[in-house]
Amino acid sequence: MQLDIRNYYEVLLMEMLRDEGLMDELPEEYLSDLCCVTLNQLPVRYIRHLVDTYFFEDYAELQKMKNEIQQALEKSRAFLKANLKRREDEEAALAASKNDLNALPSL
Repeated sequence: MQLDIRNYYEVLLMEMLRDEGLMDELPEEYLSDLCCVTLNQLPVRYIRHLVDTYFFEDYAELQKMKNEIQQALEKSRAFLKANLKRREDEEAALAASKNDLNALPSL
């Protein structure tokens, strides 16, 4: 049995990324990381039918959810940027230490 349920925050996040053109611009790996980090900051709101959600949705509540997503998205971008910088620094340090080892005279 397959249930037709999904997280509404995920739907809204994908819509926002698509509207901003980021779905086509960003590499798939980065986009996946960005979505995961962003969604992990947000509450879960399960829905069954997207059409019903649009029909019964309160505009103020939708705006609140979109603002929450935007804030989480900004934090996620900063986190991923810092993480990438740290990883690049670690890789550079590792490469430098390997070069130092290679420069040692053989016994």
